[in-house]
Amino acid sequence: MVRIHVKHGGGSDGDGEFLYDTETSLTIDEIAKDIIEIANIQSKIQCFAVEFESHLSKLQGDPKVMSLVRALSEATSYASKDQVIHNKPLSLYVLRNHTRNIEKEYLATHSVMGLSSSDLQQFLSDLRILEENTVQLLWAGKELTRGKKLCDFIGRNEKTKIVIRLQSPIPPPASLTGPV
Repeated sequence: MVRIHVKHGGGSDGDGEFLYDTETSLTIDEIAKDIIEIANIQSKIQCFAVEFESHLSKLQGDPKVMSLVRALSEATSYASKDQVIHNKPLSLYVLRNHTRNIEKEYLATHSVMGLSSSDLQQFLSDLRILEENTVQLLWAGKELTRGKKLCDFIGRNEKTKIVIRLQSPIPPPASLTGPV
């Protein structure tokens, strides 16, 4: 297994990051699909934590919201970039399960928090989601070309560790694109 250290985002608290295990025989497209989804779910969980914090702090100790607090705590702990320090890769399936649990518990307790079921989607509306077809995967300052296999770039050593940065393409300056 190749261990990929993925870095993404650029918020005030630093970049989001996580570890992802894959094989060198997979295509860049397959790897990109998974790591972009993991990055988006990681951002989604962080968004839930921020949005629910103020509502849940008012209800601290209320047994009606403890299952949501627990689900949120488990998800934020699992999706934390601290997992990189502990050398633990994230699983797409586990992340999906955590978000489903948060959503399920939110729907069961939203009225206690003074929110509606539709507020869940409103919280996520400002979340910047990475689009698979617009994100570049950069390794050693170079873009990993879609359609090629990972082994075309790093060789066939399955014990390799690499760092990849997810980046949205930078639009060319207006002076190069001509008048609008």
